[in-house]
Parts: sequence; structure tokens; C-alpha cells
Amino acid sequence: MKIAVLGTGGGARAHTAKLLELGHDVSVGTRDVDATLARTEPDMMGNPPYRQFLADHPGIQLRTFANAAATADLVINGIDGANALAALTAIANQLAGKTLIDYAVPYLYNPQVEHPWPTPFGVMPKLEPCDTDSLAEQIQRALPEVRVVKSLVTQEQDTVVNPKAVGGGDHTMFVAGDDEQAKKTTTELLRSYGWSDILDLGGLVAARGMEMYAHMHAAIGIALGLGNHFGVKIIRH
Repeated sequence: MKIAVLGTGGGARAHTAKLLELGHDVSVGTRDVDATLARTEPDMMGNPPYRQFLADHPGIQLRTFANAAATADLVINGIDGANALAALTAIANQLAGKTLIDYAVPYLYNPQVEHPWPTPFGVMPKLEPCDTDSLAEQIQRALPEVRVVKSLVTQEQDTVVNPKAVGGGDHTMFVAGDDEQAKKTTTELLRSYGWSDILDLGGLVAARGMEMYAHMHAAIGIALGLGNHFGVKIIRH
């Protein structure tokens, strides 16, 4: 399948490498190809320059967001939450009619809030939107011809592409969306990654819960110790 991964951060790299390993035709979208290739320093999360990643993974095609989306049958959104809506709206024509799997968290970093939440990595970002809306729903409203599915967001992306690394894979992944075929496509991708327990939460409105879970996931991660990956298992009665 022709798949575009939009973004060059750590999460996007995990998907890109896995998809390439699975034999897909993978394009990666970035805002400015020349600028991405010109970077010689690690990014804000400590990932090495992207040109090194490309050298280590031959076969990946680095393109602009628009060109990557235009060539793909399926698109995975790995653009940071604060910029995702604007970046995706700008390439609406290239996304029209396609399934877009969105795993972005709508974080606002360094928020000025009355009661900040201190963490080992600084003040916890603020979710915006939250509770009465979600980033996924905003994307769907802005791009009505795109079939948006929220998924992948309740795990570190390294674990998303390798669920067996935690508990032998015995934990749960979630999907939500208003298009049944798009959710089926997403589920098939998840199964190819190794997921066996996939829970359909219903319509895209459930993306609110998945995005808000990011805070709980962070709290658990801090309690366990940073770097200790974990999974959540839904136990049915």
C-alpha cells in the first residue's frame, strides 16, 4: 500500500520504519524538505538529524506534506498537535477521499495556568481543545471529504508499532471515527503491527476521551519512571 507519514519526529519515524519493514511504499511529509535535510543537530526530543534516519532506512521518499499526501492511499498524521490543523487544512485537496489516521495530541506547551502541574520534563502541557471538542473533530470539520480516524494516541509510538514489546502484546488499542471503512482500514494496519485487542469506541466524538487520556498516560509513566513503557488492558466481563 502507498502510505504517507506526515512528520519527522520520533513517533513518525517509528511508523515510517515499521511500514517500510512491512513492505509498504512509504512517503514522508515535512514542511520544508531542504530545511529538514539541512539540519545537523538533534531535534527538541533528542532525535538525530533526519538525514541520518534516511541514510539508515533507504527507500523512504521525503516530500512536502502536499506531495506526500497526494501520492498516498492512506495518510498517518504525525504533525504536532499545535500545528496539525493548519498544516492539514492547507493540503485539503491532496487528502480528499482518503483515510487519515490522526494520533496528534493537542498540547499547548509552557502554558500560563493558575495551578501548573510540575513534571520531570517541565510543566505539563495544556490540552486545547479539551472536553467539549477534540483535535480530531476539528480536523474532520475542516476536511469533510477526508475520513478521519483517531487511533494510536494512547501509547508511545514505539509501542504502537511493536505492541509485543509490552506484556507480549496483551493490551488494548482504540479506534474512533465516523466512517466504518476507514476504521476497518485502521484496524487492519494495527493488526499488521501486531495488535490483537482493538476496541472500537464508536464515532469520532470519542476522540475527546483518547486525547484527554494523554494526561493520565503521562501520570502513570511518571509514577513508573520515565522510560518504562506500559500498556492498558480492557478486561471484559
